[in-house]
Amino acid sequence: MDSATILPADIRRRGRAGAASRHRVALLRCAVILLSIVLLEIASRLAWIDPISFIPPSEMAWSAWRLLQEGSYQEDMLLTLSSAAVSILMATSVGFLFGLALFKLPRLRRVIDPLLLSYYAVPIFIFYPMLIVLFGLNRWPLIVLGFLFAVVAMAVNTLNGLERVPKVLLRTARMLRMGRAQEVFLITLPASLPFVFTGIKLAIVYSFIAIIGGEFLLSGAGFGYQIAFAYNNFDNPTMYGLMFLLLAFVGAVNLALHAMEQRLYQRRVLKELA
Repeated sequence: MDSATILPADIRRRGRAGAASRHRVALLRCAVILLSIVLLEIASRLAWIDPISFIPPSEMAWSAWRLLQEGSYQEDMLLTLSSAAVSILMATSVGFLFGLALFKLPRLRRVIDPLLLSYYAVPIFIFYPMLIVLFGLNRWPLIVLGFLFAVVAMAVNTLNGLERVPKVLLRTARMLRMGRAQEVFLITLPASLPFVFTGIKLAIVYSFIAIIGGEFLLSGAGFGYQIAFAYNNFDNPTMYGLMFLLLAFVGAVNLALHAMEQRLYQRRVLKELA
C-alpha cells in the first residue's frame, strides 16, 4: 500500500481524534457549569450566601420566564439588540478594511502598531461625553462606543489571517495566472477565513460588552439600564431575571460562534495536512 492511500486515512483518523477530544472538552465544560449552578443553589438555599442580596438560580430562571411572559421589557431588549447589530456591522466591515489596509501598507502598519498594542489599555467609556457632544443625546454615542471597542479586534484578526495565508497558495495562484479578484476570492479569503471569523466573534462580544455596559452606567434606556434600575430599587427578582436572560442569550450566541469557529479551524488544519 503506497503513501498516497495511507495519507488520507491518516488525515481522517486525526480528524476523528480531534473531534473526540473537543467533544470531551465540551462535556467537561458543561459539567463544570452545571456543578457551579448546583453549588450556588445549595449555598443560597442554606443561607451560606446572604439571601437578601442573592437569590437561588432556580428563582432567577423563574423570574426570567415571568419577565418573558409579561413582555414588559421587550422594547428595551429590542433597543439593545438593534444598537448592538448596527455596532457589529460597522465594526466588522470597517475592521476588515482596516486590517486589509495594514496588510497591504507595511509602512502604515509600522506607524499604527504601537497604538494597536496599547489600544485596550485606555477605557473606552471615557469618550462617552465627547460622543454625546458629537452625536447628541440618542443611541448613536452607545453604538459608536460599541464600534470603537470592537473594531480593533476585527482589524487585528483580519491582519493575522492575511499574514497566515500559505505562500504556496499564492505561488499557485501566480502560476495559474489568476487575476487580482480571483486570487482574493478563491485563495486569500478562504485561507484567512478562520482568523477573520475569530475577529467577527470578538467584535460581537465586545460590542455587547460596550453597549450593555454603557447602558448600565450612562444611558436612560435599554437592557443594561433596566438591570441598573432594578438594582438601585432593590428589586432582586427583576434584576437577576434580566441578568439570567442576558447571560443565557450571550452564552448561546458565544457557544454557536465557538462551534463554527472550531469547524473552520479544523477544516484548515485538515487541508494543511492534506
